[in-house]
Amino acid sequence: MSVYIIAEAGVNHNGSLETAFALVEKAQEAGADCVKFQTFISENTICHQAEKAPYQKEATGGDVSQLDMVKKLELPFEAFLKLRERCNEIGITFLSTPFDLDSIIFLDTLDMPFWKIPSGEITNLPYLLAIARTNKPVVMSTGMCEMEEIRTAIDVLKANGTPKVTLLHCNTEYPTPFSDANLRAMETMRSSFNVEVGYSDHTPGIEIPIAAAALGASIIEKHFTLDKNMEGPDHRASLEPQELKALVEGVRHVEAALGDGVKRPSPSEQKNIDVARKSIVARCAIQRGEVLTEKNLAAKRPGSGISPMRWFEVLGTQAVRDFAADELIEL
Repeated sequence: MSVYIIAEAGVNHNGSLETAFALVEKAQEAGADCVKFQTFISENTICHQAEKAPYQKEATGGDVSQLDMVKKLELPFEAFLKLRERCNEIGITFLSTPFDLDSIIFLDTLDMPFWKIPSGEITNLPYLLAIARTNKPVVMSTGMCEMEEIRTAIDVLKANGTPKVTLLHCNTEYPTPFSDANLRAMETMRSSFNVEVGYSDHTPGIEIPIAAAALGASIIEKHFTLDKNMEGPDHRASLEPQELKALVEGVRHVEAALGDGVKRPSPSEQKNIDVARKSIVARCAIQRGEVLTEKNLAAKRPGSGISPMRWFEVLGTQAVRDFAADELIEL
């Protein structure tokens, strides 16, 4: 099964529908399977006294609250209808993550193929129940989570209507230090919960998500932006369009390279077998009837003659004809 690549536009449109359309176009051009946004009503999601995360302060300063910052990034519900329509027109899947109950109700009308639950909502029981009762598959990020928190969320979802849960390993720091990526946690979750796993990446660059694909991630999610220098909390930890394209290409190359696991000569190397392997040849001129010994035989390329693996079968026999030096031995 092909790795499913989610281009996370998130709020990198900065509240502009025009920029959001451009992000859709760039995600499709890069070859992503899906472009994902974030849907929320700011006042339903964030309290007035909520502080910014340290990375948000670093990116946007500390002069306004988290609520005021996010309010500038909010798109109205009608915008997502237009974004879905544009996605359908150009052939990329539309997705948006809800951050409050009203947004769940709205997005449920857009016939998305699955829900993407962000890491921060795993401990939000009313949210999980609302998602589960739509009876759609769920892809859930697991940043900041203990294993028991993940298990509890899965149990809630499955007990209330979710038919399938896929877990994305994630680290909720922007950017994530390489030393904290802990990609092997994917296998821990796969074996512990018996589910498909993927990786939502916040490390700099593209190497780590490509490595995750090599380790068996079924889904890769990565933030992208039109320009890392744009104002906003997530641009610095996002890929620009050409980097997103390189990520998609890298994942596809890894995907092709993984193969089927059967060890056999590949079609591309078949032609090199005779070139690289060796045959039993005459070390020097040999006359018909002469006994073949280690003194008058050698193993040399090409490999189109008798294999040196038959060395002891050939030793002690008589030459069936005259052989010139380096000529392939025949029996």
